[in-house]
Amino acid sequence: MVAGKNDFETTNAVASDKHNATNYPDTPMEMIVKYLVEAKSAEGLDETKALVQKALDVAGGLDQYIDTMTTPPPQACAELLEESQRHDWIGAYEANKTMYKLKKEMSAGMLEGRFMKMLCHMTRAKRVLEIGMFTGTSTMAMAEAIPPGGKVVALELEQYCKDFTAPHFKKAGYGDTIEVMVGPAAESMKKLKSQKIELFDLVFIDADKGGYKEYYTHALDLITPDGIIAVDNTLMKGRPYIPYELKDCELSIAIQDFNEFIMADPRVELITLPFRDGVTIIRKKRPSPVGQDCIFTGMNDLRILERMSLQGKAALITGGGQGIGRAFAHALGEAGARVAIVDMNKEKAQEVADELKSKGILSTAIQANVAEEKDIQEMVDTCVKELGGLDIAINNAGINKNSAAEDTLMSEYDMTFSVNTRGVFMCCQAEGRYMMKNGGGTIINTASMATLLVPHPQKQLVYNCSKAAVVKMTQTLACEWADRNIRVNCISPGIVNTALIQESKDLQPLVGEWLEQIPMHRLAEVSDLQSAIVFMASDSSGYMTGHNLVLEGGQSLW
Repeated sequence: MVAGKNDFETTNAVASDKHNATNYPDTPMEMIVKYLVEAKSAEGLDETKALVQKALDVAGGLDQYIDTMTTPPPQACAELLEESQRHDWIGAYEANKTMYKLKKEMSAGMLEGRFMKMLCHMTRAKRVLEIGMFTGTSTMAMAEAIPPGGKVVALELEQYCKDFTAPHFKKAGYGDTIEVMVGPAAESMKKLKSQKIELFDLVFIDADKGGYKEYYTHALDLITPDGIIAVDNTLMKGRPYIPYELKDCELSIAIQDFNEFIMADPRVELITLPFRDGVTIIRKKRPSPVGQDCIFTGMNDLRILERMSLQGKAALITGGGQGIGRAFAHALGEAGARVAIVDMNKEKAQEVADELKSKGILSTAIQANVAEEKDIQEMVDTCVKELGGLDIAINNAGINKNSAAEDTLMSEYDMTFSVNTRGVFMCCQAEGRYMMKNGGGTIINTASMATLLVPHPQKQLVYNCSKAAVVKMTQTLACEWADRNIRVNCISPGIVNTALIQESKDLQPLVGEWLEQIPMHRLAEVSDLQSAIVFMASDSSGYMTGHNLVLEGGQSLW
């Protein structure tokens, strides 16, 4: 039996039976039912009134309490909400400025806007399609959650509404984020499909109810494979499941028809939430894997971006207190890993760990000198204790003294190799021993573009040699440990624009000459390396080992 066609008396009886069977209501709605059921069998008028009052207290306080327990909107959005409520919409219609009689009650309120903003955050939506904008309160709320470069495309029938919202969008700083298309929504959706534009991560339907089925059908062609469709008003004051309330109510009949239509669609799965007037969340089911290969289903049933995830992994980064190491830490943490920040300077390590914690990333700070074997073993042990394991190790700590060969002191030579080469080997050794006993892992060593050419005009023979040894060490370990499920790779950045260069009196004057040597005519930023380190640490690079990944803007080509 289709839920929307249940007889009201049957529904009421089921509710009564549930109450009598469990006698333990959980939800506000179950509490209301409990009080009303008891009121039906109450012996006197006073008892009946008291029970009805309790039901009213639960029902009447719910929306207000939810409003109170929801983060309020920013000032710009609050101003738009206020203007939407006091605007003379009837006057606009009577002056022939709108095609339809618009009412302030049709405007999405604060709560609906906060809900859609949170849904954008949860789905990490970058592109949103809104069908039915009206006063733009939900439009602006969703724009708050869109990352830089994202877009909210709002379909609106009334030019008047576009003109009404435009100054508010501009004042809030969303003039370039929000694009309003005026015209019948179905026609606008057909136009979007014909343009073969980038697909949307989230589609929000809140327009004329009679058009819901057509909007939904078009939306399925406009969302990404993991996209979400959110449909408003799908409970329509409760009428879709109360037959006698449907009589002569065209909108309620349209909603009931739509609900049954999507419920019968085998391509999707959905959930209807009793939020305000009902919101239904819809997603496409993944195609059946039966008879398909891993290219179709995704390796291990994971789509390509899912294979980039580091969720559940524990990572360690030496030299993580600043510069490249700090960038690596943030990248791995954002990809889902738990992160141990290792640095000689405990305060710097703690600062980065605190940064990650502020983003909701589990992290810990560890003090260690990678030139000391005792420190390295303690580093691994602490990481395992604090993070529950070690799956990814980034050996990034290093030094560069920049001295001419004829002037290099042996103490400088020994110190450079002690940190850059011996230290990396001892880290790999301690990390590898743990990984061998615990199912494997991934080790990534930081080498340098100097392993491919001789950087100039700066003099750094010892540094170049120490990093060249790291590449050969990486290749050798990759071969020795491949059958132990341990991948060993290295990353070789070009000249990176870090504080070392920005604050150095000797290096800063060389920047102009370096730029002439780089085809891209800019130094690397630490952010340029972040995606690369996530790729190397993730299952997406599962067949890559012994590789030196070079990111130097083409400098080694000239």
